Amino acid sequence: MSALVPTTWTTGSTEAIKTGTWRASLAKHIQAPAPCHGACPVDGEIAQWIGLARARDFHGAWQVLVRHNPFPSIAGRICHHPCETACNRAGYDAALSICKLERFVGDQALAQGWKFEPAPARSGHVAIVGGGPSGLSAAFQLRSMGFAVTLYEAQAELGGLMRYGIPAYRLARTVLDGEIARIVALGVTVHCNHRIDSASGFAQLREQHDALYLALGAARPKRLPALDYSQDFVCDGAAYLAGANSGQPMALGRRLVVVGGGSAALDAARSARRLGHEVTLLALEQRQQMPAQHEEVEEALEEGIVLVDGARLDQVHDQGAAGLTLSCTRVAFVAGAKRGQFSLSTLADSAFDMAADAVVTSIGQDPELDILGQGFAAAGGLLVTDARLATACQGVYAGGDMASMARFVTEAIGMGQRAAQEIARELGRGAAAQQSGEAEVALAAIGTWYHPKQDRAPSRWLAVAERLQGDAEVQLGLELEQVLAESERCFSCGTCTHCDNCVVYCPDMAVVRSGAGYAVLTDFCKGCGLCVKECPTGSMKMQEELR
Repeated sequence: MSALVPTTWTTGSTEAIKTGTWRASLAKHIQAPAPCHGACPVDGEIAQWIGLARARDFHGAWQVLVRHNPFPSIAGRICHHPCETACNRAGYDAALSICKLERFVGDQALAQGWKFEPAPARSGHVAIVGGGPSGLSAAFQLRSMGFAVTLYEAQAELGGLMRYGIPAYRLARTVLDGEIARIVALGVTVHCNHRIDSASGFAQLREQHDALYLALGAARPKRLPALDYSQDFVCDGAAYLAGANSGQPMALGRRLVVVGGGSAALDAARSARRLGHEVTLLALEQRQQMPAQHEEVEEALEEGIVLVDGARLDQVHDQGAAGLTLSCTRVAFVAGAKRGQFSLSTLADSAFDMAADAVVTSIGQDPELDILGQGFAAAGGLLVTDARLATACQGVYAGGDMASMARFVTEAIGMGQRAAQEIARELGRGAAAQQSGEAEVALAAIGTWYHPKQDRAPSRWLAVAERLQGDAEVQLGLELEQVLAESERCFSCGTCTHCDNCVVYCPDMAVVRSGAGYAVLTDFCKGCGLCVKECPTGSMKMQEELR
């Protein structure tokens, strides 16, 4: 043990007195998942990469980030960040600005030209249909494991929803192009303008490859029964966004009503505002119930968009040169158990009219499943997959919007990652996922007295007048000093930061440094729990001993 000798002892050492037999429980160092990790759609090791960023090792932080997500710069801009809702710091002062930190690290990678390291080639060739976030994520993971990958994309460019659905003022095209190019540079064979839309086409792909991943997205727009979509004054939101994002906006009247309450509806409304339209957003949900991110709604209102929430469009009357009259009713919206499910009740005597020149509907989309042919199962408008993301067809996996109602970019990225791991296991090259076995670290386990209360890094936005003049990004990133200060706020929940508190505070000198970590000397630990109490990250626990 080589313990220090207390001055009151004359025997020369206390090592002969093995006091560990007194205890009922033993202190143990652990690596436990943080709540942010459990909430992360891509299973990101958030505490680890933030710790590296705190030490200014941004390249190391990026390397940890891209183990699970090859799009940190993109995710740092558009992720719905459930990790921040789960953050333990939210119960102390304010949640950590995880998304903004990820954006900074991702932007550093693009600015410095950091590349992915190619892996040694392995046998096995996988075809991926769909070059959106899920398909590209799967391609990255599979190429990183050494498999040959061929990707088929129906559009002229890769990116899917990220390119054709999300406007440049939310996601700069230089960022999108840079992170996609880095994946392709790993050696992914890409065929754009290559639409596969028949059962024979998918069957042929399956025959030619060892596995197939389907990530076709959801391209069939939902439609309102109150509207005649053959009329020039009615437009689907996805088509409107695709035209606006490609610089070829549809010619619509001055007064535009966008129907919907999600991010896509907000994107359509804000894009129309930048094109000079007077825009009203009509949503079934009350403002606080809208599925769009809170920040998006705030930004839209700042930009002059009028929100009419808790209301339903019932009928449209064409008044000729005078435009349209929209008959609407106020409703009470009640969300269902699953995303996309809800019930409505009409409020008495709440009918009202709105004037408009055109209506854009953005109320969701469904996948085109009939093109797959026989051998696949569908339920609730989605392609059915099992826990491994495998379809009913042997060797065919699926993910993203065609197999999930999550409908977030990072959810699709996470599904691509998990599918790639399952495909690798099927091809005999993947390892089983390792589970920590520990419960998520709760705020009560953190020694908060070691973490002074500190304000969250303030968000910054482009001035409203500048936003409406073009496609410049509205949400701005953090500066270096803000990044370092924000990373200091991280509790590092469940991750040891080698602070030595467990060594310093142990009254029996029973905790010692051992290699890159620590060891508890069982002969001398009395199980007092002081080391666990003084751990600032919740990376120690007391474990009952049964003898």
